[in-house]
Amino acid sequence: MASRRPPPRRREPRPALVRALAALLLAGALAYTTWVSEVFLATGLPPRTVYVSALAAEDQPYGTFFRAADLLAGLLVLAGAAGALRWLPRRGRWATAGWAGIALFGAATAADSRLPLHCVATADAGCLARERAGDVPWTHSAHVVSSGLAATAALTGMVLLTAVARRHAAAWPSLARTGPAVVALELAATCWTLASIAAFEAGRGTWGLGIGQRLQVLFIAVWLVVLARSLVTAAEPPAQEPSPEAGRG
Repeated sequence: MASRRPPPRRREPRPALVRALAALLLAGALAYTTWVSEVFLATGLPPRTVYVSALAAEDQPYGTFFRAADLLAGLLVLAGAAGALRWLPRRGRWATAGWAGIALFGAATAADSRLPLHCVATADAGCLARERAGDVPWTHSAHVVSSGLAATAALTGMVLLTAVARRHAAAWPSLARTGPAVVALELAATCWTLASIAAFEAGRGTWGLGIGQRLQVLFIAVWLVVLARSLVTAAEPPAQEPSPEAGRG
């Protein structure tokens, strides 16, 4: 009976490729934080009470700029995560599911930019009345779905890949060390956001909805930066210890 051959070992990706994937994730994280430019732009929207996506609404003066930034962010993260699924070493099902979650987050973010709000319900009473009467474009409902999918996928990917990093701390030291704290902050910001949405839907105010959601998207970006740093660290060749004979003359 012929013996089975062991499956071929997966080759380690070239450091340049890993750095390229890290660069995609880092660039995506930076594009995902473009909303901080609202500090310098006369948007006319109160950050404490409006969603980040309100900046990209069709009736807003800088909507095109923010929609383009979200599209770029989503595509960059999608490309980085898809490349990781294709070329990085397999580290089990959790890693695969985690990278898939990050890829889905990128795709949903890109879709989100193509499904903008028509107006800002949390800052415009007329828009709120039209939204509750169902007199707004279908993109409002689609935007809620894509935004929820992006947040859920991001959180899933963050939790799973951070758990993988903890199991392989030598490979991803930055994520293993910093990831759990960022994930905990993301969970807290997500709970704040969900509670604020529930309060707004019940007519009890916004409960700082804008602040909670801004923290939510900020922590996603911070985590992506930490992930990118971990990939770069993993791509670096291990430092060689000096030979005992090196100091002998």
